Amino acid sequence: MAVYGRFLIDGTPRHAEVEGDTAYLIDDLFGARRRTGGYSKVDRLQLLAPVAPAKLFAIGLNYVDHAAESGKPIPDVPLMWFKATSAIVAGGQAVEIAYPEHRTDYEGELTVVIGKRCRGASEANALDFVLGLTIGQDISDRDVQRSESQWARAKSLDTYAPLGPFIHTGLDPADLQIETRLNGEVRQNSSTRLMIFSVAKLITFLSEAITLEPGDCIMTGTPVGIGAIRDGDTIETRIGPMGPLVNPVRNRDG
Repeated sequence: MAVYGRFLIDGTPRHAEVEGDTAYLIDDLFGARRRTGGYSKVDRLQLLAPVAPAKLFAIGLNYVDHAAESGKPIPDVPLMWFKATSAIVAGGQAVEIAYPEHRTDYEGELTVVIGKRCRGASEANALDFVLGLTIGQDISDRDVQRSESQWARAKSLDTYAPLGPFIHTGLDPADLQIETRLNGEVRQNSSTRLMIFSVAKLITFLSEAITLEPGDCIMTGTPVGIGAIRDGDTIETRIGPMGPLVNPVRNRDG
């Protein structure tokens, strides 16, 4: 397993291979990923979201127990929408609640990073197009979501898509523990094996109609245990052996 991060170095976003507490700069995340000779301690660098996707897909109601808690029927095909890429923030950055009077929820999700151009994948070869896995939060304004037939705005407000902290290669997405804690208390505790539509099925479904490009991300849905966040909270999501995605929560200024 290799681990890759994205950092701001001399004002420029750069990818690096992370080993322990050290980041080794690489030339091309979607190519040979050769080390360039530059390196630094991770804690001396400004962490960015691990990738800057052209497209950020979100999948809804992909766990039976979450569909039940939402009062929704189990979908026959994946329920997909786009989250605005402008909503992406890195681990450690604040989720800024746009409307404190609204109910705003956390949703911890396994997120797939596409590694090469993909069109018309089959379930048999779909995972060949995956660079690696990371962690995402599909932050959702429920008041807006209930008031509109489309969900994109409710889930695309600025800072409503934390991603990271790193991309992990070589992990099997089929059976990873997924856990979200709110202020240290476990709120979500499930496994990706309970997905209705597997990662391979999601890639096959999406690539039938939409060409997937390197860096595109698929947020694969959240398990049971969603809940509200408020100013002063801290959200922490862990998936499998990946390091935690931790984000403080505050009300948006102005």
